[in-house]
Amino acid sequence: MWDFLKQLTNPNSIIEYGGLWLLLFVIFAETGLLVGFFLPGDNLIFLAGILCKTHPDLIHVNYFTLASLMTVAAVLGNVFGYWFGRTAGEKLYAKKESWFFKKRHIEVTKTYYDKYGGNMTLIIARFLPVVRTFAPIIAGVIKVDFFKFMLFNIIGAFAWIFGLSGTAYILVQIFPGITNYMGYIFITLIIITAIPILRIIFRKKEKV
Repeated sequence: MWDFLKQLTNPNSIIEYGGLWLLLFVIFAETGLLVGFFLPGDNLIFLAGILCKTHPDLIHVNYFTLASLMTVAAVLGNVFGYWFGRTAGEKLYAKKESWFFKKRHIEVTKTYYDKYGGNMTLIIARFLPVVRTFAPIIAGVIKVDFFKFMLFNIIGAFAWIFGLSGTAYILVQIFPGITNYMGYIFITLIIITAIPILRIIFRKKEKV
């Protein structure tokens, strides 16, 4: 079980052993399932864009098809998260903490809703780990209008998937040697996307 979880957090393993379908499932899970926040969405999408060009035998589809399928997975993931939030409602706030569920995840996400509103949060959240998992759930809890939710859900998914995978797909054609520095790129992506989350957490601790 532990080995399986480690593979799910490793972008290379996900694509190498699971191929396209596991890739799509992980994107769906990170954006739609309560336990999906630990999955490596940004790194996985970036890597998929590169491998689509350098190792098409692992992906088996062209770039546009790949990006479109990943976008659909991201949209459906958010729809599932919205449905879960709408169904669970306030019970989610009363849920006991566990190794995968921390109330601070909800608090951080709610901070973005308070600051940017529901519509913009659904777009911004796509680029922020943890927040992208809980944003659609909170949208369901507070009963954001579904049609508005879907509009910004689609916009956010398109920007996230095509932005990251498209950048990777283009970069590897301009700089083929970029594949030698994937470890550094993954670490950089993790740091950049984690900074906004850490700032909110530290600010909340300072206020306490």
